[in-house]
Amino acid sequence: MSHTTPPDVIREIERIDSELVARAAQYPSSILADVAGRRGALSSRIAPLAPTMRLAGPAVTVEVRPGDNLMIHAAIAIARPGDVLVIDGKGDESCALMGEIMVSQCMAMGIAGIVVYGAVRDTEAIRALGFPLYATGANPNGPNKLAPGRINWPVSVGGVTVQPGDLVVADADGVVIVEPAKVPAVLELARKKLDNETTRLQGIRSGAQLRPTWLDGALRKAGVLAEGETL
Repeated sequence: MSHTTPPDVIREIERIDSELVARAAQYPSSILADVAGRRGALSSRIAPLAPTMRLAGPAVTVEVRPGDNLMIHAAIAIARPGDVLVIDGKGDESCALMGEIMVSQCMAMGIAGIVVYGAVRDTEAIRALGFPLYATGANPNGPNKLAPGRINWPVSVGGVTVQPGDLVVADADGVVIVEPAKVPAVLELARKKLDNETTRLQGIRSGAQLRPTWLDGALRKAGVLAEGETL
C-alpha cells in the first residue's frame, strides 16, 4: 500500500466559524482557560508587547528553524483575513523573527494577530500600530531567510501542542488554545462562569458575601475542618 506524504506547506485548513470566534473574543483568557480544563494556556514567557493587545481567531501554524523567518513570509502569503499566525521559533531569542515591516504586511492583509515562540523587534513601532503581537522577548538582530520549515502542521509553542485551525484567544494575561470541537461547549461554560464570577464580585463589593460559599465544604473535604465544623 502506498502512502502520500503531506506537503510541507498545507494551504487549506478547516477554520472555526467566525461567529464562534467573535463570541470567544468577548471572554477573558482566564475564563476560557479555566472552563477548558485549565489546559491550553501557553507559557507566560509568551506575552503581549502591550497589555491592551487582544486577539482571537483560527491558528495558522508555522514551524521555523531558530533564527530563520523564511516560512513566516510564506505563511503570511497564504493566510486569510481573521487568521492568527502561531509560530514555533523554538523559543530562540538570538535574533528577531519579525518586525515592523512584516507586521504592517499582516495588518494590511487583515490577519488578526501573531503569536511567536521567539523574539521580535521594532517593538515601539508595533505598539504604536496597535497590532496584537505576542512573543517571548525582543532582540535587534535580524533573521536569516534560508531554511525550510512547515506550515499548517502541528507545532509545540510554549508547552502546548497547537493544531492548524485551533482557536487562539489572547489578552493581557496570555494565550489560550482551544480545540475547535470543544469551542461550543467551552463558550457555554464560559458564559456561566462569567455570570457566577460577576455575582461573586458584586457580593464582595457590596459586603453581602465576603466569604466563598464553598470554602467550609472544601476545608472539610481536605480534612482541615471536622464534619459540621465551620470557620
